[in-house]
Amino acid sequence: MTGPRLPEPRGPVSAALLDALRGADAGFPPLPADPYGDDLQLALYVLYELHYLGFDGVPDIREWDPRLLTLRAALEDHFLRALRADAPVDASDTAEAALDELQLEPVGEADGSLSHFLRDHGTLEHVRQYAALRSLYHLKEADPHAWVIPRLRGRAKAAMVAVEFDEFGAGRADEIHARLFADLMTDLSLDTSYGHYLDAAPAEALATVNLMSLFGLHRALRGALVGHFATVEVTSSPASRRLAEALRRMNAGPAAVRFYGEHVEADAVHEQVVRHEVVAGLLADEPRLETDVVFGVRATGHLEDRLAARLLPAWRDGRSALRTNHVTRPSRNAPQEG
Repeated sequence: MTGPRLPEPRGPVSAALLDALRGADAGFPPLPADPYGDDLQLALYVLYELHYLGFDGVPDIREWDPRLLTLRAALEDHFLRALRADAPVDASDTAEAALDELQLEPVGEADGSLSHFLRDHGTLEHVRQYAALRSLYHLKEADPHAWVIPRLRGRAKAAMVAVEFDEFGAGRADEIHARLFADLMTDLSLDTSYGHYLDAAPAEALATVNLMSLFGLHRALRGALVGHFATVEVTSSPASRRLAEALRRMNAGPAAVRFYGEHVEADAVHEQVVRHEVVAGLLADEPRLETDVVFGVRATGHLEDRLAARLLPAWRDGRSALRTNHVTRPSRNAPQEG
């Protein structure tokens, strides 16, 4: 099995990294100034992908290249320091309160909510762009969270495995959530190749995926990964309901509707399991990780807010939110809005 092709560089660090992966290793320049910018986020994304499917033409052994790991550590530190500054946590903050806040639905129209916008104002083009960006995660859905399993014990581990089992299709390959998302993309006339839309994704979209890999690859951040996972499960059901309504309104196709429809019920159950067994079980074993769980919740919200702030103004102005414009040219068999 071959991975996707290497992307186009977005700055000096990502250019040097891509050259190194092609065999022309001339060293790395200083780190990018912007921890949320295209150059750093693309470089991190590429380095993390070496731990997933890798890239076509890049030897598997590069996954553990000491020089690449040194670069990754420096980029991670820059990113993590920015996240801690922008998503601060006090010693008195509790995981329960942080998760409760996520359940507060806005009164009236939610100006900063992607799912509200897509339900109320979205077009097929908006949905295609949204799906193209989310494919960078959903085509490997639940993989980053699986790294936390050997770092949990007892009650938290058992519950985490139970939720992941559902995410991976409960033993059925055709029910794996990544496969269901590929089916959604087919209904939307999008390319289902893993990593196909990497060049189209702005830094804000890359950062939401990088966060999971950052938390997943570090045992010291296991509490933050649990906080991230809990955030996803708590917010997924209502957002999925809105997205399913949007897709029905657009006649987007049965597989497209099914992906989000499945998440409405499944994630409502998962939310309870994650809150009362995974989070509570982890904190019963390691109460000192409470602030890390809260940090995971807040960092996830911070990056999702940044992504919404990138996409929504473009959509409202009638512009594409993507970096390239080749992504969503519908085929003759594409769904038509009704």
